[in-house]
Amino acid sequence: METYQVLNVIEFTSTRKRMSIVVKTPSGEIKLYIKGADSVILERLGQNREQREHYDTTLNHLEEFAKCGLRTLCLGVATIPLAQYEEWNRRWVVASTAINDREEQIDEVATSLETNLTLIGATAIEDKLQEQVPETIEKLLEANIHVWMLTGDKQETAINIAKSCRLHRDNSDLFIINSRSPEEAREEIQEQLKELKKDGLVGKSNDITLVTDGKSLNYTLLPDMRKDFIDLCTSCRAVVCCRVSPIQKADMVELVKEHTGAITLSIGDGANDVAMIQKAAVGVGISGNEGLQAANSADFAIAQFRFLSRLLFVHGAWNYSRISKVILYSFYKNITLYIIELWFAIYNYWSGQVIYERWTIGMYNLFFTSAPPVALGLFDRTCTAATREEYPSLYHSTQKSEFFNHREFWKWIANSIVHSVLLFWLPQMAMYFGVSWESGQTDGYLVLGNTVYTLVVVTTCLKAGIEMDAWTWFSHGSIWGSIALWFLFLVIYSHIWPSAKFVASNMAGMSEILLSSPVFWFCLLLVPTVTLLADVAFRAIKTTVFTTETDKIRIAEVMNKEVAVYVEGGRRPISETSRLLRNVRKRFRKNKQRQEEQATMEMDVRHGYAFSQEEAGAVSQGEYIRRYDTTRPR
Repeated sequence: METYQVLNVIEFTSTRKRMSIVVKTPSGEIKLYIKGADSVILERLGQNREQREHYDTTLNHLEEFAKCGLRTLCLGVATIPLAQYEEWNRRWVVASTAINDREEQIDEVATSLETNLTLIGATAIEDKLQEQVPETIEKLLEANIHVWMLTGDKQETAINIAKSCRLHRDNSDLFIINSRSPEEAREEIQEQLKELKKDGLVGKSNDITLVTDGKSLNYTLLPDMRKDFIDLCTSCRAVVCCRVSPIQKADMVELVKEHTGAITLSIGDGANDVAMIQKAAVGVGISGNEGLQAANSADFAIAQFRFLSRLLFVHGAWNYSRISKVILYSFYKNITLYIIELWFAIYNYWSGQVIYERWTIGMYNLFFTSAPPVALGLFDRTCTAATREEYPSLYHSTQKSEFFNHREFWKWIANSIVHSVLLFWLPQMAMYFGVSWESGQTDGYLVLGNTVYTLVVVTTCLKAGIEMDAWTWFSHGSIWGSIALWFLFLVIYSHIWPSAKFVASNMAGMSEILLSSPVFWFCLLLVPTVTLLADVAFRAIKTTVFTTETDKIRIAEVMNKEVAVYVEGGRRPISETSRLLRNVRKRFRKNKQRQEEQATMEMDVRHGYAFSQEEAGAVSQGEYIRRYDTTRPR
């Protein structure tokens, strides 16, 4: 047994893509052992025959491993003269303790030592995909969500990942961009765009998978090529970027946001995904074996990738519908109440007199109409969770902003104004000639005001019920309870004065006046009915005549019928676009040849590659190495 003394640990980072350790052997030699991606290890090899003895064999092994879908690493070693190490170690200590630009200084000093390497060989590990990853990605694509994969793996491995998770299909075209200069990158992009433009396929979701690597992204993300590159990307069904750094992942997200204006979602599980997650409009982190950096930096944290479908198709769709209704309903109920003050001002000669009792105005949003928005925002849903997960095409209505847009907003505003007109002028005309009681009391502006207020409360609560797609016990309680609460408040508030002299002096006996008036009861039955008649008719016609896919499925669920027959988001038939795309395929001979080469890569679809090394964890990588006792049996 030999004992090696650990002298220095140069930790792994996503930018460096390698990790090194400096040790002192029992014979007194100082050696550097390094592991990392083949793209950074192979270019640091020495030129001697001994240093490259296993070069060709290792390349063959790397290709075989990648075709099997395995995660690969290259290993190297270098012997460091004592004098060189001592001089380097002094620079290392200075860089490690630097206050400013520490990471840059460490990287510069480390790079100076990680040269002239001798290749040892390559390793490969297998990491299975999480459960239902292919099914989840297939659902995302069916929901018309563009899925791009940004990974640090080799190109062959990345393509096999795309195959295993059904992002790339065997019958799909494969466009590969491997450029070594800006000119070559521009030529490849323009060549492929030219063929797509010729048949009018730019910007459409064609059955094409675009594959590019990190070196090519250095050129394709240049300012003069960004527009053409994003046009090419958005013309493909899927995009796969391999051998990319964390900053390139963030740049790709920014590119999509800048040129398409689309809502972007980034999902990752490792520290190298943090930049991408933070750059996207919505960040989702997977908490698991790769640490919590991604989850801690994200808007949402989930345990497995498959939960993304429920997050989007169930909770996302439900919350979009609920929030839309709550916002629009809040505008509606307040405009309906307060615009009546404008109509009343016509009769009080714009004197500023308020038609309602002042305390009841404050209670409107606090008590009498506060429960219906809560019922809409918490319990309303269009379809069950199981149905939404099974049929992702229901998500299309969410993508099209069918529930919240300019037209919907102004429709609700116009509806509230029309309702305010009916809720004010119908009771005003009913009381036009005045109402008297046997006790000698007569009506006044507050009798009209409280009558109108009662009708507003009843109408707005019933309007919330009309807009609800799912009625629960809380829905019933919020609507009927709010109406009952107003009548209870009216009775109590009418008898406070003179016991409490500071409030409600003008409301004394108001409940007896209203509840004993036939005109009040006539208005209570007639006015809400007339006001909401058009809303009920519109809702009925929209549901029965202009039925959407969501309406059909909701009705089928209520009637316990089979849902599948109402789903319209099935597989797309062969269209004119498909025919034109077949013509384009014939022209890309260079990519076709590459596709045929990639088609020889066979792998088990159970293999996956969700692996990354933790950076800046609670326990540093150096501590792990120094604490690990190789003499103890495993």
